[in-house]
Amino acid sequence: MHIAEGVLSLPVLLIGATGAAAGVAVGLKRIDAEMIPRAGIVSAALFVSSLIHINIGPTSAHLVLNGIGGLILGMGLFPSYLVALFLQALLFQFGGVVVLGVNTCTMSLSGVLGGLLGRYVLHLGKPAWLAGALAGATGVAGAGIFTALALAGSGEVFFMTAKLILLAHIPIMGIESLIGAFVAAYVFRTMPSLLEEWEKWK
Repeated sequence: MHIAEGVLSLPVLLIGATGAAAGVAVGLKRIDAEMIPRAGIVSAALFVSSLIHINIGPTSAHLVLNGIGGLILGMGLFPSYLVALFLQALLFQFGGVVVLGVNTCTMSLSGVLGGLLGRYVLHLGKPAWLAGALAGATGVAGAGIFTALALAGSGEVFFMTAKLILLAHIPIMGIESLIGAFVAAYVFRTMPSLLEEWEKWK
């Protein structure tokens, strides 16, 4: 779901850059020295996951992992995603520097929302695998919706592309819900503090 350079209108670029800047500023305040290694691991996972492309009809998609990232990092997902997307743009020309704000905002905001949903499920006493599954699916769904809105807001010519993005990521929602369920269950079983302490700094 990398939006390429030269596609988006100036208002959309400005909105995305503003949202990303605000999110990164808040995220950096929430990440202390103890959490830097965790944020680095999540950032690396986000970087690698986008290299695994899955062909779906006339288009292709890739794993996002923003929902489970949001479940683990909360607002710290914003700076982690910024680093991952910047390196992808620099090394592989995925997306670009001009659209970095929009891509960071669409991926991170949806991931944080997915993480919030997962945390609420845990708060209700539901199993961790369910929280991870919902976080994973919600993160992908939100990313698809926000990306489609960014494209649709840049002109009618991108309406069809926006629809294709939404349709292409429906199967990815299912895959990421399974990944999220596995990761959340594993983390909750082996390092429950990663999920419990989030309440202090979300």
